[in-house]
Amino acid sequence: MKKLKRDIDGRMKNAYKALIHNYSKIRTGRANSSALEDIYIDYYGESTPIKQLCNISIPEPRLIVIQPWDKQVLPLIEKAILASNIGVTPDNDGNVIRLPFQPLTEETRKDIVKDIKKMAEEGKVEIRNIRRSGNDSAKKMEKNSKISEDDEKKLEKDIQDLTDKWIDKISETAESKEKEIMEV
Repeated sequence: MKKLKRDIDGRMKNAYKALIHNYSKIRTGRANSSALEDIYIDYYGESTPIKQLCNISIPEPRLIVIQPWDKQVLPLIEKAILASNIGVTPDNDGNVIRLPFQPLTEETRKDIVKDIKKMAEEGKVEIRNIRRSGNDSAKKMEKNSKISEDDEKKLEKDIQDLTDKWIDKISETAESKEKEIMEV
């Protein structure tokens, strides 16, 4: 019984972490190095994350500066950033690449908020699917006489409590991300 609750809580936590990871990729009009997380460069035949090839700094709230350790990769980094479609045009001066983030328009902010709400709803659906799976497991355990009917009801209540906890967390996170986006 405890193992099932731990498993369900772990799965719900992973669903929440996936949502947070997706939120970190959303462009907010501010410089954030997580925008570069999924960018890889073909470096001597190996697909290498950009973060392993250079120093990344944020000297201003709307600027990322990428300084590669090997100047030969500057064009590769620039090309990968353009191909990644993160919404920023790189400025290559031969030594560093600057990524200036433009302030978001009101319309863009509203579109991003819609995406945030959609992602939150998908996260909540995932949590509910995990709950359903957990409740099915509890019913099977009771049917196979591994737990009593009372234990099954208690387990279902505990699963519902976990569901409520994680759905509330998703809602809170979505609200704070919306506020961050709508902030001018």
